[in-house]
This record gives sequence, structure tokens and C-alpha cells, in this order.
Amino acid sequence: MGDTGSTGSTAGTAAGRPGGTRDRDDEGRARNARPRDGLGRPLPYDAPGVPRQPEGVVRAPEETVAEAQRLLDEGKPFHAHEVFEDAWKSGPDEERELWRGLAQLAVGLTHAARGNLTGGARLLRRGAGAAEAWVSGSGRAVPYGIDVEQVAAWARELARDVERDGRPVDAGARAPRLRGADARP
Repeated sequence: MGDTGSTGSTAGTAAGRPGGTRDRDDEGRARNARPRDGLGRPLPYDAPGVPRQPEGVVRAPEETVAEAQRLLDEGKPFHAHEVFEDAWKSGPDEERELWRGLAQLAVGLTHAARGNLTGGARLLRRGAGAAEAWVSGSGRAVPYGIDVEQVAAWARELARDVERDGRPVDAGARAPRLRGADARP
């Protein structure tokens, strides 16, 4: 009996990949090695892409904020989300919700820039709520210089704008200022 489905058969799974093999990391886990654009969308294997953020980097919180802000300013919210995700996964348990909320905000901006307006608005609001909930529980209103209240207000305004306007946003032009309107990373 022939397999015509997408599972169980390796026929065609390597199409377009260099060397015709599946993308795997050193531990054998599946990884998509395709180049990506600035919003994290996969490109053809032979296309030039934006360098990806290395995974699993442990940074000091201040370095995380500065690197994420740099990427946001460059219009690369997908890459900023990866920086926040590293902090979420490697940081202290009591800070995970803060970093997770910030990662959701970056993904929300990514979706809003890619044209997934409903998903983008939803993630922007969810991230704002998570970061605000963390502040409420921790009592730290400005963790690592992050103006959470202002960032949450930015996220809700952007969510309203994308729903109202019905078109993708310019990620760099609409990037938040994590440390306040006048702060520079």
C-alpha cells in the first residue's frame, strides 16, 4: 500500500534543501535552516536572509532589554521575541511571566507587520496583560528600566490601530520604547 499522505513517507520531504537532507541540529532535533527575512518568514534556501538570533543565549537582564530594543528598532520583532524567549527560559522562575509577556508583545508586532492583524492584536493584548500582571504581583513597576505601563499602553494602542486600519504595520516605525519615550538603549 503506497503512502500518499504527508506523514510516514520521506518522499519529497527534502525538496529544495541543500544536499537533500532534513534540517537537524547537532542533537538530531528538527530545525528549519531556511534563511529568514526580518520578520522571521522563511525564504527559499538559496535566498539571502537576515542572520538569525542564536538560541539559548544567557544574557543579563539589562543586555536582554538592550538587544531586544535594538532589534525592535531595526524592524525585527521576530528576532526580539527570540531574545525575550531566551530570558524567559534561562532567567529566574519569578521573572518568567515578565519575559513571556514581552515575547508575546514582540510576536504580536511580528504578526501585525506580516498582515495577521487578528492574531497580532490578540497577542499584543495578551502580552500587555501578562507583563502588567507580573508587575502587579512583583511590585516592581519598572523592572530593568522597562516602563511596563507605557509598553502595555503602546501594545493596546497598536492592537486598536491594526484592527481599525485593517492593514499591516511597519514594525520598525511602530516599535515600542521599552525604557520610556525618551530613553535610548
